[in-house]
Amino acid sequence: MSWAALFGAVNLLALVAWAALILLPRWPALLSAILYLGVGLLCAVYATCLVGVVSGLIPNPGGGGADFTTIPGIRAIFANDAGVTIGWTHYLAFDLFAGLWIARDADAKSISRLVQGPILFATLMAGPLGLGIWLLIREPAARRQGRFR
Repeated sequence: MSWAALFGAVNLLALVAWAALILLPRWPALLSAILYLGVGLLCAVYATCLVGVVSGLIPNPGGGGADFTTIPGIRAIFANDAGVTIGWTHYLAFDLFAGLWIARDADAKSISRLVQGPILFATLMAGPLGLGIWLLIREPAARRQGRFR
């Protein structure tokens, strides 16, 4: 499979999971599917590709050593299709996991799905922004319930 095809596949998987999380009723089986088939599969793809590229089992033309300590080093990591696909899959997995936690936490605190929708969309588009908004909204809701969790 080409890096472009894999990139498209992980995007499609994440978008289907996000659409289900935002639009469908939150049945336990659906939430489990999003966790294991969405987040879990994205994590598995990420780990497989990362280990494969780092070990040399998966060819990475133009890929150099990983340097996470400088801007040029990070730029070099993302300077080829393998780096972009692996990095993007990392973002997709973590943002989906954060969105799933937000949805479950919001449901437990009886926050309206109309309020949740824009927060989940913000998490999809700009993960830490949506998570930060949720943390600001979550605080008063948790206090009203008399507990933090």
